[in-house]
Amino acid sequence: MTTALHADAVATLGEWRPESHAQESLRQSYLAFLAGREDALRRSCAAGHLTASAAVFSYDHSKTLLTLHPRVGAWLQLGGHCEDDATLAAAALREATEESGIDGLVLDPAPVQLDAHAVTCSLGVPTRHLDVQFVAVAPAGAEAVRSHESLDLRWWPVDALPGDDASVRTLVTAALARLAAGSPTCARLEF
Repeated sequence: MTTALHADAVATLGEWRPESHAQESLRQSYLAFLAGREDALRRSCAAGHLTASAAVFSYDHSKTLLTLHPRVGAWLQLGGHCEDDATLAAAALREATEESGIDGLVLDPAPVQLDAHAVTCSLGVPTRHLDVQFVAVAPAGAEAVRSHESLDLRWWPVDALPGDDASVRTLVTAALARLAAGSPTCARLEF
């Protein structure tokens, strides 16, 4: 993993201005973590590590694509660990594309929100994911294809999300507000 990705994470979070005090507090803690850890984006960083995810919406924004995560056992947005990605946005787009099987996703390169949560990663060690969350829109008529990383993959109406996970509901609400505002930065990125 390159220092360029670390620099991008610092720049991305340094430029982003969240609308709530709670999100600003998380932003500051992510930046402090990045300042103290060169390995803050590596899965091997047992203290925690930044991840990237995306709330993927249908072209008309009426549905969101969620994966039934095998480790967590809950319906979540698409995303995961950073790898050899150039940017956090590219990591979110790569993960969303791999997990959805949908080519041509359009991703807003500015974060929509942050979410820190305890998790046991694939290395089997309890840690924290410091998730940087983005919003993406699928092309018209896109059909999702479940990957091996998911127990199930489904489009859900935005007003009928599964389960009781407040983090997914909060993300969908924030992402819909971003889409309703007509995000001018939404663009097709390559990963």
